[in-house]
Amino acid sequence: MTTDWKPKRDFAEVERLLCAPGSMHEVETRVIDGLIQRVYKNLWPSIRAFWLWAVELHGEKTCVVFEDQRFTFREINERAAKTASIYRETYGIVKGDRVAICCRNYPEFLIAFWACHLIGAVSVLVNAWLPSEPLRHCLVQTQCALVIIDPERADRLVSFVDELRLRGVKGMLVLRSHEGKGVWPGMQDWTTIFQNYDRDYSNVLRNDPGITPEDNATVIFTSGTSGLPKGVLSTQRAFLSNCPNNLVGRSRAMLRRGDALVMAPPAGPQPGILLSTPLFHVTGTSLTLTGTVLGAKIILMRKWNVDEAARLIKIESIAIAGGVPSTIADLAESSAYGAPLQTILYGGSAVSKALAKRARKAFPMAMLSQAYGLTETNATSVGFSGEDYEQRPESCGRVLPTNEIMIMNDDIPCPTGSAGEIWLRGPNVMKGYFGDPVATNKVLTKDGWLKTGDVGYLDEEGFLYIKDRLKDIIIRGGENVDSVAVENALYEHEGVLEAAAVGVPDNRLGELVTALVTVKPAFKGKVSSDALMSLAQKRLPKFAVPVMILVRDEDFTHTPSGKIIKTELRRIAAKEWSKRSPQVAHVRRVKL
Repeated sequence: MTTDWKPKRDFAEVERLLCAPGSMHEVETRVIDGLIQRVYKNLWPSIRAFWLWAVELHGEKTCVVFEDQRFTFREINERAAKTASIYRETYGIVKGDRVAICCRNYPEFLIAFWACHLIGAVSVLVNAWLPSEPLRHCLVQTQCALVIIDPERADRLVSFVDELRLRGVKGMLVLRSHEGKGVWPGMQDWTTIFQNYDRDYSNVLRNDPGITPEDNATVIFTSGTSGLPKGVLSTQRAFLSNCPNNLVGRSRAMLRRGDALVMAPPAGPQPGILLSTPLFHVTGTSLTLTGTVLGAKIILMRKWNVDEAARLIKIESIAIAGGVPSTIADLAESSAYGAPLQTILYGGSAVSKALAKRARKAFPMAMLSQAYGLTETNATSVGFSGEDYEQRPESCGRVLPTNEIMIMNDDIPCPTGSAGEIWLRGPNVMKGYFGDPVATNKVLTKDGWLKTGDVGYLDEEGFLYIKDRLKDIIIRGGENVDSVAVENALYEHEGVLEAAAVGVPDNRLGELVTALVTVKPAFKGKVSSDALMSLAQKRLPKFAVPVMILVRDEDFTHTPSGKIIKTELRRIAAKEWSKRSPQVAHVRRVKL
């Protein structure tokens, strides 16, 4: 790691050059919905305008690669225009209507997404890993007019078709139905519809529906305190602000080195971005925006497989790889070791010093980057890259040009170096939780500050350090696991008195999910960990299923208001898991 590096420019000079007049990062102050905001002056007015600009600029370059399929920007746009015409003419979708997309990382996902925004529809990106009931909840909560799914999701939703139609869903379209059983009652095969559509769709590209920066754009789901996902509603401006935000870290690092600011990719083969995270996640949308603005090809994977990822890195000229720390940990120990990656992006959870050193050794040419944000901020609000990161690997960076940050203790700002709740404000912050004003008012202040629920502090140079979380979210490999959702699943066992889900440390994934339960007197000795584990596996997505469930005789300790105190429970779970984990690891190696 770099220890004696001296920057050529201070932060003030870097910001002046980065945000120079006419640049992508030029900032101006505007009143938006009654709030004074710092915004990017030259931001595209809509996702439609952004996409059509990219198609014009990068038309014949490869846009998406998936297995044996390759599409240029222009080919994706042609398919998106036809898809948008089908939305509008066949299903009556108009500006502001919500279209749900819930599937694996297929090229069709991106086609469906861009099609939404060509006609001003709101793309609702639903977590494809959810079980049936939470999946249904997301569609009902957001009042979707059209639902686009793949065979796996069709299997989960087929029993809800009639209800969803009664609630206003005009169509349920199944992508790649040949990968499943082919036919689902009440659903339609997308390939057949697309191939048989013979109407002129060119007017979709000619006729601008008049989308403004403050119009609704996207709904992306996050975990809620109720255990059910909440839909984060964002405007066109909020979603698109992530595009220049993504480029701040590398740009600042170049300027700190004394280099000129160059936005264009280097000469040579078209660079690729390995997308190892789901497209329904803000990290996925973030990397998609980065690839679109830079003219880089997005390399999709059906599911994460480190050997396949290493192969793709070699044959597709991958320049950028990123995601959760476990992804980079896997790559650093794979045959991709030594590959000429240009950028490694971390996000989703904290990165240990040890992992940062391994990444630097494995990919010596790469610029390491770390970012902090939430679904509610459309990904990045704080970040940094290069030497500044390597000197402070435990930090997650400095606030971005249009964002503001405060560290608060209740309603009082904390002094420098003191920990408190992180508050963020900026044009990338969500409009609110869709259909849930109560939850929205809990986290958004009247003057636009988002209460993140995370605890951290700022040092004298403005670098943010995350210390803890106010909310009991467990971050497993960058995926947020709501402890309440895990606990609610365990409460379905009639013998459970109380349940507490807590995270335990893991070298690869950051945290693993565990749970502790107490048992009702009448069920003492009758509730087994195996039975509870079976229940959890039926009720929860795979990433949220505990690796260990402890049945305890002692009652939990509570706060005066009755809440379970989890501090001691975390220590108990960590101690027990440390005893078991070597054995578990050995069993896994034997099975492999």
